[in-house]
Amino acid sequence: MVPFGDWEMPVEYAGLISEHLAVRNAAGLFDVSHMGEFEIEGDGALAFLQRVTANDVARLVDGQAQYSALPSTHGCPLDDVILYRRAGDRYLMIVNAANLQKDLAWLEAQGPSGCEVRDVSAERALLALQGPRSQSILQALTPIDLSAVKFYRFAEGEVAGQRGLVARTGYTGEDGFELMVSPDGAEGLWKALLEAGADEGLVPAGLGARDTLRLEARMLLYGNDMDETTTLVEAGLGWIVSLDEAKGDFNGRTVLAEQKVSGAPSKLVGFEVVGRGIARHGYPVLQGGKTVGAVTSGSYAPFLRKNIGLCYLPADRASVGTEFDVDIRGRSVPARVVPTPFYKRPR
Repeated sequence: MVPFGDWEMPVEYAGLISEHLAVRNAAGLFDVSHMGEFEIEGDGALAFLQRVTANDVARLVDGQAQYSALPSTHGCPLDDVILYRRAGDRYLMIVNAANLQKDLAWLEAQGPSGCEVRDVSAERALLALQGPRSQSILQALTPIDLSAVKFYRFAEGEVAGQRGLVARTGYTGEDGFELMVSPDGAEGLWKALLEAGADEGLVPAGLGARDTLRLEARMLLYGNDMDETTTLVEAGLGWIVSLDEAKGDFNGRTVLAEQKVSGAPSKLVGFEVVGRGIARHGYPVLQGGKTVGAVTSGSYAPFLRKNIGLCYLPADRASVGTEFDVDIRGRSVPARVVPTPFYKRPR
């Protein structure tokens, strides 16, 4: 267990590698109740969200989720978020735990008109069931037809005898579900899931495996791989930036539009360590003997059995195959830019 903000969080239960492989081959269960949840409701909710997020909220239909970000006027993410449309005037936003108070204050400062932004984090618990056997495990506990809940869709109904929201989303690169229930029901749901998945290979999994799983899938971690100093285009998230005329203006649109056309000065790339050693977060990255950046995320990848990582490189020296060095405790270890995601699950 480790302290994280105002939480005590599990890093591992039986071991990071065994938990990582369980998620890739069977299923893992994560308690991610530290994440923040905001309700944005009212006739003006859609217009407000179009103005403060990067993606096109108008594309959503009831029961659909969307990956997006809260960009600053400079096009840099204040946070990355998932937005759920429950109705045309009712939305739920999932934010990173470390940014909860910052995000709430910023949203309120944007002047929501015709809608209310409410922090409901204390009223929600969030469990993530991830892995190829997730559907068969969860189906035994809910009358919801999970085969009808497609990727980035959600349904609301009964789960293990209580009311909950079931979303086909996750942060591991695997198929799976994120389950939102009342805090009072979280322990019962946790136990019911572990019992239902006992013969399917389901194991409890901690933050360690969650981090290595998301890195293999090239899912970014806010505060490491992107922050208020890196634009969404630099971070490779230009695909969540909507420039459609119908969306209208939003924070950072001018900067992001220019970078999507002309390119950004730097680029987040994935790499494999060619030499021996693990490139950890913060280790210097060198090209031509000069420091050009730092590793943003780096780890041994248990499923791929490679040492991998992410870092920013100058855009003109960031193509696949480009070689550079990582300073690993005073040693210059060669690395090479590779295509990402490092891992993509079978369909």
